[in-house]
Amino acid sequence: MEATLLGTAGPEGLPVPDCPCAACALAVDHGARAPSSVLVDGVVLLDLTPGVALAAARAGHSLAGLRLALLSHPHDGPAVEIPAGLPAPTRLPDGQRLTLITGHEVRALAMDAPGTGYAVESPDGLRLLYLPPGCAPAGLDGADEPPYDLVLLDAIGRPDALARLRAAGAVAGTTDVVAVHLGHDAPPQPELSRRLAAYGARAVPDGTTLVAGDYHAVPDVPRRTLVLGGARSGKSAEAERRLAAFPEVVYAATGGTRDGDADWADRVARHRERRPSGWRTLETRDLLPLLADAAGPPLLIDCLALWLTDVLDTEGAWDDDAWHNGAARRVRARADALAAAWRATRRTAVAVSNEVGSGVVPATPAGRRFRDELGRLNAMMAAESEHVLLLIAGLPLPLR
Repeated sequence: MEATLLGTAGPEGLPVPDCPCAACALAVDHGARAPSSVLVDGVVLLDLTPGVALAAARAGHSLAGLRLALLSHPHDGPAVEIPAGLPAPTRLPDGQRLTLITGHEVRALAMDAPGTGYAVESPDGLRLLYLPPGCAPAGLDGADEPPYDLVLLDAIGRPDALARLRAAGAVAGTTDVVAVHLGHDAPPQPELSRRLAAYGARAVPDGTTLVAGDYHAVPDVPRRTLVLGGARSGKSAEAERRLAAFPEVVYAATGGTRDGDADWADRVARHRERRPSGWRTLETRDLLPLLADAAGPPLLIDCLALWLTDVLDTEGAWDDDAWHNGAARRVRARADALAAAWRATRRTAVAVSNEVGSGVVPATPAGRRFRDELGRLNAMMAAESEHVLLLIAGLPLPLR
């Protein structure tokens, strides 16, 4: 089965006409995209868009053999002149199956938002799933079926749709997940590819022909990611975003509680509210068993600075005399053990930490001690991470 992406943008295209935003200003040359439309084996067209015949010709394909043109959007789309000889576009009712004379089978899937998704199976059993923009499956009938070979969906706008597909077994490690319906809310390249790779997905230019079942281009989700940043830099939101496409995540919150601190309680509440409902939060600073659990779902640790604060507390290491009489050795041994567990972990893990070494030198010995030990811990964790990001003003700067 071949799927040619005649367009990969949202319904308005990219750049959006007359839009002055920075994303649209950067969407030039290879960054420009037409509204999403997919030609499957030259037989099925998913979404009829303006200029579709010309787009097919540019990609080296003809629409002469087209048997079925389907609409996925909640509306009939923009006024489009139907090229001569093409079948009139139609929308299948949810749950309906249609078998074409070519042997392809098409099934309409119900969505959780207005629109219609389509599953297409080729005569040789390869399976493709196409979801409309802003939609996730409302239910996955036939969840006992094998995983799809190719999935096209709004991965930036609805990463939770990918999480649902993974939870149902509809997306596996060999499924090629490709982002479509890309609008000006998506980051420009290369940030787009970096974010999608964290989901196990990718983006391709308009005109690309994908071969279902050929999964050599499926990106590997990084095992360990360290996200660094200063206060209010967006580091926690970035860490959460990297795991947004996974159905189960263990969120290890190392901050604990602070009696009588209303501001701290408010911060914790805001963090909780933005996490997906399927995530499980553990208020713990005992990270070694979590990292050793090879069978566990992805793990998010937020944050290492608070973990280190607790270590300094429990070891009495803020006091100068205690620091020089064994506390320094104990603190560093625990940091070394955490770095060793991070190196050895077999589960997908993202850790957040503060970058505190770029500001004013702390005025007290205890403050300088914390800065130095956190810098040492960050360096050890970064050395054992596949991906390291530094957040500055909400923008991720890849360091590795």
